[in-house]
Amino acid sequence: MGELVALAMEGGAAFLNALQRVWDAGDAVLPVDPHAPVAHLDQVFAAVRPGAIIESDGRRRSLQGGVNTEEGDAVVIATSGTTGTAKGAVHTHTGVAAAARITAQACGAGTGSGARWLACLPLAHVGGFSVITRALIAGTDVEVSNGADAERIDAAALAGATHVSLVPTLLGRIDPTLWQLILLGGSAIPAERPTNTVATYGMTETFGGVVYDGRALDGVDVRIETDGAIALRSPTLLRAYRGGALDGTNPVDSNGWYRTGDIGALGEDGVLRVAGRSDDLIISGGTNVWPHPVENVLRSDPTVADVAVAGRPDPEWGERVVAFVVAADPSSPPTLDRLRDRVKEQLPVASAPKEIVLLDVLPRTALGKIARHMLPAGGTSTHDHTGTDGPPDAHR
Repeated sequence: MGELVALAMEGGAAFLNALQRVWDAGDAVLPVDPHAPVAHLDQVFAAVRPGAIIESDGRRRSLQGGVNTEEGDAVVIATSGTTGTAKGAVHTHTGVAAAARITAQACGAGTGSGARWLACLPLAHVGGFSVITRALIAGTDVEVSNGADAERIDAAALAGATHVSLVPTLLGRIDPTLWQLILLGGSAIPAERPTNTVATYGMTETFGGVVYDGRALDGVDVRIETDGAIALRSPTLLRAYRGGALDGTNPVDSNGWYRTGDIGALGEDGVLRVAGRSDDLIISGGTNVWPHPVENVLRSDPTVADVAVAGRPDPEWGERVVAFVVAADPSSPPTLDRLRDRVKEQLPVASAPKEIVLLDVLPRTALGKIARHMLPAGGTSTHDHTGTDGPPDAHR
């Protein structure tokens, strides 16, 4: 039994030193964003219940209401999943070490490789924290940055960093040719990307990516359930959830399989193709519409700066496709007809949005993923399509 210690610190040597001290003492860590709003941290702490905290001054102080961890626990990563309700995924030292081993092997970044990682994503999320553990356990160098701006990322590469993990939105802001390898994850991966990038698939429960460019890493199994759901079996899976309604439960079944909540398919070539979250699927007039392909098409329109697509209740079709759009020029936003025509040029007409909601900014997580549960309910659009060309057979 050990204590759960929140690390509310900037990146850098101080973070690494504090992490090592906590682990040496037999305790587990809860990395949190030191700049997060107090209300957010209060919610996380109330759910996950750390017993101590180390802040930027390096001092450790006790917190009330702390609950001990189990022997072998290494880290609790806070996650809200798709619901917005805080909970934590508990990972053991064994699982963290397995993740470091198989990902370092896949990246050609093992001991003696000369690899140097840059950890620039938020350390409170598995995408950032796993870079540190991969480097520490695999015995390679790591630089921990306090930010993920393009200039700082490029500078790290010029100074000798070789490997980095990024969210796709950063890819277009940096010089990717400076890097030996770039891992991409956290949100939809662009179809066109540099050859030195790897599209990773994983989640907090798997301690980050365990499928690279559609292929399972060493020791990882993938299967598609009868309902199309993706299931994973991996030595990196969480031990249990901590906090919230799932406190103390293990989502892994007795045979070691974890249902991810995503829908996908395995091709004859063995490559996994992910369609999207099962709860993101829009069923309009009996036709399945996945948001990501529609978003990719709409994002290519020069009048669209950013976009998210979601389903909203519709009395005629069950659900209607709604596009939440940030206009490139707010004084001249795109019209619904323009965006519908663009979608219909590349996708089945059922995918064309029936409503536009104009927003100043889209709600996103710290890793840049669209927070769909925070999108408006709809029905407040500036454009609404009420024609009869809805799904399924009337789509012409």
